[in-house]
Order: sequence, then C-alpha cells, then structure tokens
Amino acid sequence: MPETRPPRLLLLDGHSLAYRAFFALPVDNFSTATGQHTNAVYGFTSMLVNVLRDEQPTHVAVAFDVSRQTFRLEEYAEYKAKRNKTPDEFRSQLPLIERMLDTFSIPFLKVDGYEADDIIATLVTRALAEDSEMEVLILTGDRDSLQLVTERSTVLYPMRGVSDLARMTPQAVEEKYKVPPHRYPELAAIVGETSDNLPGVPGVGAGFAAKWINTYDGLDNVIAHADKITGKKGEALRENLGEVIRNRRLNALVRDLDLPLGIDDLVRHEWDRSAALGLLDELEIRGELRNRILDVVAPAEEVVVEPGVEVDGVVLAPGSVAAWLDALGTEVVGLSVQGAWGSGTGRVDGIGLALADGRAAYVDLAGLGPDDESALAAWLADPSRPKVLHDAKGPVLAVAAQGWRLAGIVEDTALAAYLVAPDQRTYNLTDLSLRYLHRELEPAGDADQGMLFDEEGGTGGAARSAMVQARAALDLSAELSGEVERAGGAQLLTDVEMPLVSVLAAMEQTGIAVDLDHLESLERHFAEEVRKEAEEAYAVIGKEINLGSPKQLQVVLFDELGMPKTKRTKTGYTTDADALGKLALSNPHPFLLHLLRHREVIRLRQTIEGLLKTVQPDGRIHTTFNQTIAATGRLSSTEPNLQNIPVRTEEGRRIREGFVVGPGFESLMTADYSQIEMRIMAHLSGDELLIEAFRSGRDFHATTAARVFGVAPEDVTSEMRAKIKAMNYGLAYGLSAFGLSQQLGIEPGEARGLMDEYFETFGGIRDYLAGVVDEARRSGFTETIMGRRRYLPDLTSDNRMRRETAERMALNAPIQGSAADLIKVAMLRTQQALDSATLTSRMLLQVHDELVFEVAPGEQEALEALVREQMAGAADLTVPLDVSVGTGRSWHDAAH
Repeated sequence: MPETRPPRLLLLDGHSLAYRAFFALPVDNFSTATGQHTNAVYGFTSMLVNVLRDEQPTHVAVAFDVSRQTFRLEEYAEYKAKRNKTPDEFRSQLPLIERMLDTFSIPFLKVDGYEADDIIATLVTRALAEDSEMEVLILTGDRDSLQLVTERSTVLYPMRGVSDLARMTPQAVEEKYKVPPHRYPELAAIVGETSDNLPGVPGVGAGFAAKWINTYDGLDNVIAHADKITGKKGEALRENLGEVIRNRRLNALVRDLDLPLGIDDLVRHEWDRSAALGLLDELEIRGELRNRILDVVAPAEEVVVEPGVEVDGVVLAPGSVAAWLDALGTEVVGLSVQGAWGSGTGRVDGIGLALADGRAAYVDLAGLGPDDESALAAWLADPSRPKVLHDAKGPVLAVAAQGWRLAGIVEDTALAAYLVAPDQRTYNLTDLSLRYLHRELEPAGDADQGMLFDEEGGTGGAARSAMVQARAALDLSAELSGEVERAGGAQLLTDVEMPLVSVLAAMEQTGIAVDLDHLESLERHFAEEVRKEAEEAYAVIGKEINLGSPKQLQVVLFDELGMPKTKRTKTGYTTDADALGKLALSNPHPFLLHLLRHREVIRLRQTIEGLLKTVQPDGRIHTTFNQTIAATGRLSSTEPNLQNIPVRTEEGRRIREGFVVGPGFESLMTADYSQIEMRIMAHLSGDELLIEAFRSGRDFHATTAARVFGVAPEDVTSEMRAKIKAMNYGLAYGLSAFGLSQQLGIEPGEARGLMDEYFETFGGIRDYLAGVVDEARRSGFTETIMGRRRYLPDLTSDNRMRRETAERMALNAPIQGSAADLIKVAMLRTQQALDSATLTSRMLLQVHDELVFEVAPGEQEALEALVREQMAGAADLTVPLDVSVGTGRSWHDAAH
C-alpha cells in the first residue's frame, strides 16, 4: 500500500460475525472429512477477506467476547438471559478462527468481564484521539456500536448473511433512526433491545422515542420532563423510567479499557502464506474462497480486482426488439434470463443480452407487443444464433414455461467451471467472476441503482443486473475455455455435459406421477412406528427421555446401562448413527435396538413428508437434477432427493410403490446397469480372470468366489458369495481389513487373509489399485475413462488422516466417475433414439445406475429394445454391459 495513504483502522467484532456466519451457512454442508464443522470459519473468513480486499485497511484487529460473565450481568442478572445456549458446533470453531487470524498476522483481543464492543470502543476512542487523519471502520452485527459512528468512524453492518454490508455513516444512522449516532443508545434505552434482553417502554416504538429525544434534546431531558408527556405512552414511560435508566447504563460502551495492544501494534503485516495454505488444507477450504484468500495474500501487482463489469446498454423500447436482434447476426451473445424456476417450470421477467464490444440490451417482457414476442421467441429458438449462459438449465425451463424454446447454447459457464474445479462448493456467477475475471458483480437489483435503464442508456436496477450478468458470462466463457482444455474436459463439456442440460430439463418438466393415497397412508404408518418405538424404548429403561438429545442418551447408554464407550468427543461419547450401529452389533440391548429403529423410522417419515410437500397440482413430482454437486460427476437430485430413497430395504420398496404410471400411459419401465462398477474395474484393471468371470455369463459373485476359494462354482455357499460380494465392491473403494471385518462380522486377521487370497487370485486388480494412487500422487489428479479429472492435493499431505482419505478418493473416483459418465452417455443416446423413433414413451428419472421410463400404450417392446441397445452401447469396454429391464404399474413393481 502507498505510504502516503491516510491510515485506516479496521476493527471486527469476532464473536458477532462468527455467530452470524454460523447461522447464515448450513452447518451440515460445511465440515471436514474428520467431522469438524467449519461453517462459521468459512463465513467469517469470507467476510474478513472481502472487507480486507475492498477497504484496504492499514491497521486491523479483531475483538472477541470471553463469556457472558461481564460487569453488565453482575448489575442485571437477566442481561442476555433469553439467548440460546451457544451450540457446541459453533464453540468448537472459535479456536479455528483464532488460528486463521494468526496465520493472517491479524491480532485479536479478549478481556475478562467485558464484551467485544467495549474493546472496539476503546480502540476507536484511542485511534481518533492519537491520529487526526486516521479513519476507522467497525465491522459488527451489534447495533450498540452505532454510538461509535462519527465523521471519521463508520460501522459496516451485515444486512443479510455474511456478504451484504450497510455503510452506517452519521447521515445513514440519522436517516434510519431519526437521531444522531451519539443519541442511538438513548433511543435503544427507551425502545429496549431484544437480543440483550433489555425490555423497553411498552407500546413505544423507535419513531416515538426519536421524537421525544429530539424534542427534549436528549434522554436526560426526556427523563426530566417525563411528567409533561401526555397519553398512554407518557404514562408507560413514567412507569418504566427505572428500566430506561438501567438500559442506558448497560448499553453505554466502555472506552478506556487497559488493553495489551496499542494502535501502532495493529499495523497490517505480511501473512504467513505457508501456514495459511496448511490451515486451508486442514479445514478443507477450497474453491472460490481459497482463491479469494490467496488473491488477498498475493502482492498487489499480481491480482487487480476491478470495481465491476461495465456495459453500455439500453432497455429496448416496444417495437425495437426485432431490429436489435437482427443486427446481432451470428455474433456470440451473453444471455441472462431474469425470473424464477424450479419443479420443472419457471417464469421469465426479463432478458439481458451482452456482446464482447460492450453493447448490451435488456428486454422487459412486461412491455412486449406481439411482434416483439415473436422476434424474441424466434431468436431464442434459433440454433444458429450462439448464446452463452451461466447455469443454463433453469433458464431453459423458464423459457419453456413461456411457451418458447432456448437453443444455440454454445457454452454453459457453470458446467465449464465445474469441470475445471469439480470440488468447489458452489459455482455462482459472482464468485466465478471474482476468481477468473477479478471483477466483482454488484448485487442484483441494488437499491442504489435506482430505476431501469432508459432508452438512451444509464444506470438501473434489474436491467443493469441482467446486462452485467450477461456480460460476465460472456467474458467468463472466454476465460474458462483455456482452463477447460488444460483440465482435459473440452470433449466432456461439448459432448456430454452441455447436451445433457436439455435432456434433464425435459425430465424435470415431465416429472413422475405419484399415488397420493399410498404416500399419505405410509406417512401415517411411519408416524405410528415412531411413536411405538419411542414407547418401547421408554419401557425398557422405565422413564421418558428425549431420544434426540445426545447428552441424555449418553447418560442412559454409558452410565445407567453401562454399555461400552464409543469415540470420545468434546461433548462426551458420540451417539451418532455409525457408532451406535456398530455398538448394537456386539451389544444388542433392547433399548439400543429400539433407539436405532426409532431413528430409522423418523428418517423414513421425513422422507415421505418431503415427497408429499413436492407433489405439484398435476399430481406429479418434478425433482431438480444437479450436474455440479458431486465431484465424481454423479448426478444428484433435490426437492426431493430421489437418490436417498432406500433401494434394498422393505420400507424403501414401499416408498417406491408410491411412484406410479400416469394417466395415458400403460406402465413404468426401469433399465438398470448390472454390476456396472465392477465391470468398469475389470476394464480399467485388465485382470483376465475378472474379465472372464463377466464374459462367462454366470453369476459374477459366485464365479469370483469360486476362484478365490478354489471350489467349483456349484459348490460356492451363500456365505462364500456374501464375503466375495463385499470384497468385490469394497476393495474398489479402499476398504481396509478392519472395515471388511466389521462389514462381515469376522476378525480383522481373517479379513486380512481373505483380502490376501483375493488379491493373489486377482493380481490385476491389486496392481491397478496400487498404480492408480501412485499415478494420482504424481499428477495430482485421477481420470475417468472419458477423461473427467478429480484433483486430490491431499495425496501429499503430511496429515495421515487427510492423506488416507484422499487415497480412498483416488481409488473411488475413476470407477464412480466412469460410471457417472457412462449413464450420462446412455441418457443422451436413449433420448436421441427416442426422438428419432418418434415414440411417445418418455424418460422420467435417473437414479444411481438406473433409468425410469413411462411407457406409452403399445410401445413396450419397441422401447425395451431401444433402451437395451442404447445403454449397452454407451461405452466400448472389454466386458459386456448388462442391462436389466423391468415393467410394472409402480417404480417398485418395474424394478422386480
């Protein structure tokens, strides 16, 4: 930073911001492979990095609360009493945040008996007094800090989540609260503060409180003239004067604490890049946040973040749409559809268009005439007019709901970014623009943007957002094209992922019919099962407890019942499903069995409830398929998640009975790849015995069991077959001898011997598994048959647990990823064949290695032949691809 720049001090309320981040980001979506929750760390760090980048402070510090035991609590025992107990998942992340700050060379302060606000108030007071040029920024979610706002000190207040900050200057405070900043705590004393459990004057809101304070020139004079304030509000004030005086005393921030650091100690220093990288690896923070962090760490000349994306755009007036679109010719156009989509449908509010030379336009659908609509619909549907979109499937659905078609998509930047970096958590346009273009997009519909563009151009909200997003997608496409090539994903993008968008959109539009009566009956059944299992569990121990409370379960299981202890955590011995399931194998206590069954039926009831919530008025469920969630390339589904329905349990089968053929069709058909992952293993490993086992056409698991145990296939027992089946599927994913022993209920020594025999027989598999990890360690990534890469930097980690997890991923990714690629190719081939054959039957679902179809009357034989041919021909492997087909009224019936 230039030495001539005026000093700027950034102070952050660490506890407030971390707590806000904890609740803004879903805790279950942010955790390491070892189970450490990281949502608060992620959100706090994201906010910190953004503000460091945007504000470029010369000095920085973070203040934390030590505990709730402060001088305020000593004066008022109910202070903050209504706040919930701090979640353990949050508490465990505070030391990690402090470690993060250490690696960033950012000092943090804590003082017993005082709050973070008091530390900040003291530092603000000192900074403004010691340096007449210093500016102070305070990042906090606590409104008490508004009393610190002056012409030289500003509060940055989070409005939503962890990314949208309001700049609270003296003018902004007065505009919002109708009092100047130094009067804000006086207003809060009258109104009260719910978060601090400070009750205000009943019936008196901020408006009246501000009016009194301004009329009488401050709270002291309001109190002095309380008897002159008439009406019920005046009476309420007089009755609660004691509380008001106490509130004002408690919300006054301490400004003269004895702190271990002075302002000069808060000068920003170089970060410890190596330590930062190590901690990011440990916390598994990757993707866009990792890149933002490294951008801030890097010297200023390496990365320049521009203020935003500029466009020279207009809102097209009625009657001008056709001419503007015609003038585009065959230029590649960035396209941003504004609207909403989901559950197989959507709506279009407006469309932003942008060209590489900076020209842009916005089409507001509300003002279109018939000629405009016709011109726009024709342009959108024209495959010769190239278009670039970000995350195109939603816009495809929205445009289809308008009665139009979207064609000519030459690039989907979300899919391109996914192939480049498949382990990122999100692929939103704002993050990718910052990462690859080093430009930050302003929030959509920013209130400061005012009205829409006029026809001569200018600035505006929805129109500007649409055009900026269209331009960002266009620029991102150019930036990502080289990245996709380097990642070996160009063919996957053009031949598989992008063509699949329209196939998935059509499946989402179609949905699958459900038997509502069946699902509702099932929901009642599982609700009764939940109640019954709870009562059975209570009867065993002779009392009722909260079966969802880990602490109460710890007392019952380990203290009262004396069961063997599970893994110890910070909150006691774990009672998670994994640990209790293993415990039940060796200690099948009735209480434990009822508890596990209770959990299982709760999950089943919740599954049914989730399904029922998503049934649309047409009597069908329209799930949303996701292409960019699983790093291996697997498709997933949400709202509802159909991948989560149990396959092999009786309850799962009963749930699948609720998915049925719809009116006008005669049955459902399922087509499922048989043992696809082991067939891919045979192909990749080249093991001759494994290949022969598949080519023989006999029972695969029995054939391999015969090889391992040295017996004739007809002499293989069910126990032998079960052991080898576990081996066949488990070893491909790094199953250890201990894991195999747990799975089969045998001693680890016996499991090790079984593994040795297996690998002695199938030496090609042994050599392949060893080689794939070694190659991934050298190159940094694994590859599928079609070239899909997964990057695994942890293969060289000095953390044993992280390294072993990465090794299991290296074993898993080529096989699972190849299976994912194969089913996608099968879907594309099948849909193309359906279109060519002009069949009315349609593809509805993809779940794991299975496709589900709705069969039109008289088309079953033709459809089955078509599906078998296209699925079997999806890849040229050294072993045949076997496809199992079934039909029936329900999904369950068709799978049998």
